[in-house]
Amino acid sequence: MATDGFGRRIDYLRISVTDRCNLRCIYCMPPEGVAWKPHDEMLSLEEIERFAKVAVQEGISKIRLTGGEPLVRSGIVDHVRRLREITGIEAIALTTNGTLLRRYAADLKDAGLERVNVSLDTLDPEVFAQVTRGGSLEAALDGLEAAFEVGMAPVKLNVVVVRRLDQDLLGFARMTLERAVHVRFIEYMPVGGTTEESSCASGSTDIWTEDDHVPAEEILGRLTLEAAEAGLGELLPVQKDRAPGGWGPARYYRFGDAPGTIGVISPLSHHFCAECNRLRLTADGRLRTCLFSDEELDVRTVLRQGTDEDVRDIIKTALATKPENHNMRIGTVRGMSQIGG
Repeated sequence: MATDGFGRRIDYLRISVTDRCNLRCIYCMPPEGVAWKPHDEMLSLEEIERFAKVAVQEGISKIRLTGGEPLVRSGIVDHVRRLREITGIEAIALTTNGTLLRRYAADLKDAGLERVNVSLDTLDPEVFAQVTRGGSLEAALDGLEAAFEVGMAPVKLNVVVVRRLDQDLLGFARMTLERAVHVRFIEYMPVGGTTEESSCASGSTDIWTEDDHVPAEEILGRLTLEAAEAGLGELLPVQKDRAPGGWGPARYYRFGDAPGTIGVISPLSHHFCAECNRLRLTADGRLRTCLFSDEELDVRTVLRQGTDEDVRDIIKTALATKPENHNMRIGTVRGMSQIGG
C-alpha cells in the first residue's frame, strides 16, 4: 500500500495518453488547438505501460486514461488490453468526450475496459456546438448509448457547471430516472487560463473568473427547487455503500428509487484534499502530485535513461512531496488538455 507524507492512501493513477483532441472547447483550447509537442517529447504507449507496471508494484491499483481525447490516440484499444494484463490492477477506466465512443466501445470492453466517464456540459445541440466549436451533441449521446449497449458499468456523465453557460441541469437529472447513468455536476475549476498571461501559456482563450464558479450547494439547491416544481420528488442522499463505485470525491443523491444517481464534486467550495488518493502522469511524461500545482517530476527522462528502480524512486519522491492541500490556488501554467482531464 502506497501512502504519502500525510498518511493518505495513494492507489489511483490518472494517465493522459495524448494532449490532442477532436474538439476545441472554448474553456480549454484556442480555435486552432494547442500547439502539439513533437512526437519524441511524448511518452510512447510502451513507456506508459512500463511506468504503470512499476506504479502498481508501489501500490497503485486503479488507472484512468484521459487526454486531450484518449480515443484519438492510435493503439488505444491494445494499450488498454496490455494494461489490464498487469498483475495488481483492479480496474481501468476512461474519460472521453464521447464523440468517438461508438466506434471503439465494443473493442474497449473486450480489451478489459469496464468503466467510462463521458464529459458533457449541455444537452442543447446549439450550445454544444458553440462550446465545442462545431462538435456534435448527437455523436456524444450516441457514444454514451454505445457504452450502455456493450455493458460498461458504471457509466458516468461529467457536467462542468459554468454560470455563463445556459445549462439545463434538470434535464441531466431527468436522465437518472430512466437508466443507471450517474450524473456528476462538477464545480468549474481554476485550471489553466485564469489571467491573460496564464491563458496564453495554457492555450486557453477563456479566462476563469469567480463569477463563473457555481458552488456545489447552489447546484443542489437549484436542482432541489426545479425538481420539486417539475414533480420529480425529493432529492435524497445516497449512502456510500449504495453509491456507484468510484475512486473520487463525489457526494451522491437520487430521486426515490431512480436507477441512476446525481453527484456533486466540489474542489473549491468543499475541497476534499484530505481524501485525495491520486497522482497524475501527463502525456509528455511529467508526474504531478496535485492538479492545482505546477510542480512536476520528470518521468520521461527516467524512463528513457534509467532503470525500473529509478522509476520506483521517482514515484516515492512524488508520494513524499505530495502537498497537504491545494491552498485554494487560482490558475496553473498548463491547461487541462495538457495536464490530463
